[in-house]
Amino acid sequence: MAWAAPWGIAMITTTTMPDAPALLSLVQWLSPAFPTGAFAYSHGLEQAVVLGDVASAEAFASWLAAILDHGTGWNDAVLLACALRAGADFAALDQTARALSGSTERLLETTEQGAAFALARGQMGQADAVAEALPVAVGRAARGLDLSAHTVIALYLHAFASNLTSAAVRFVPLGQAAGQRVLAAQHGRIAALAERAAGAKLDDLASGAFRAELFAMAHETLDVRIFKT
Repeated sequence: MAWAAPWGIAMITTTTMPDAPALLSLVQWLSPAFPTGAFAYSHGLEQAVVLGDVASAEAFASWLAAILDHGTGWNDAVLLACALRAGADFAALDQTARALSGSTERLLETTEQGAAFALARGQMGQADAVAEALPVAVGRAARGLDLSAHTVIALYLHAFASNLTSAAVRFVPLGQAAGQRVLAAQHGRIAALAERAAGAKLDDLASGAFRAELFAMAHETLDVRIFKT
C-alpha cells in the first residue's frame, strides 16, 4: 500500500507473508538447483519415446496425466501426506514406498533421490536428514515448516511433473513452449490430487499405470540410454 509522507515523498509499505521463509525452503528443496539429480531420471519416459508411444505434446500430456492420476504421482502424494502427520512411522512408510516400486529402476529412482535429498539437507546443517524414499524424506523434512499438507503435496507433485516435462522437452523432443503448455495444463489436476491426498491414508494407495511400469522395466535393457530410468 502506498501513501504520501508529510514532506511529499511517496512511501511504500508491504504486508509480509508469515510463512514465506518456510515456503521458500520447500521451493528450494524441490527446485532443479537442489542436488537430488532429478534431471537424470525419466521415469520410463525414455523407453516410451524410443517405442514411439510418446512422440508429441498431446501424447506426452496423456502420459503425464496418467502417471499423476494413477501411478507414482498419486502414491507419492499419499506417502508424503502420511509422512507429514504427527506420529508418522517413517520406517514403515519407507518400506511401503520401496515395495510400491514396480521395477529395479523405479526403486533406484526413489531411493537415490531420497538419499541425495537427505545428504544435501545434512550438509546444510539439518540434523533430521535421513536417507529414505523421496516422498518420505521430503515429508520428514517438511513437517518442521508448518505449511499445510495441501501446499507441500502440490509443490512436490509440481516438481515431479516439471522434471518429467524437462525430460520430454529434451528427448521427445518438444519445444519449450509446448512443454510449458503441457505442464500448465496439469495445474488443476495437481491441485485436485493434493487436496485428495492431504486426507488420504495408506489404504488409499493404488496404482494402475501398468504401461508406464512396463516401460520402466524395459528401460533396464535399452542399449543406448540418456537417463538412468
